[in-house]
Amino acid sequence: MAEAITVYVNGRAVAVPAGATAAVAILLAGKTCRTSVSGQPRAPFCGMGTCFECRVEIDGVGQVRSCQVVCEPKMEIRCRG
Repeated sequence: MAEAITVYVNGRAVAVPAGATAAVAILLAGKTCRTSVSGQPRAPFCGMGTCFECRVEIDGVGQVRSCQVVCEPKMEIRCRG
């Protein structure tokens, strides 16, 4: 099994396998990424960066596609969903 690292999703510590994406951390935390303009929850969908449903804030940078970012220790992920 891959070594686990700790990231933070909306301030909550989440252990993820090394090499996992931020989208995996969000799913493990039981969160959604954001809400649509109509109020519907949005979560990772395509997993390859084309649908933009998994946009979150990572380490202070907004509108980042979480499926495209590999987790780093102590990474701060903010979901608006």
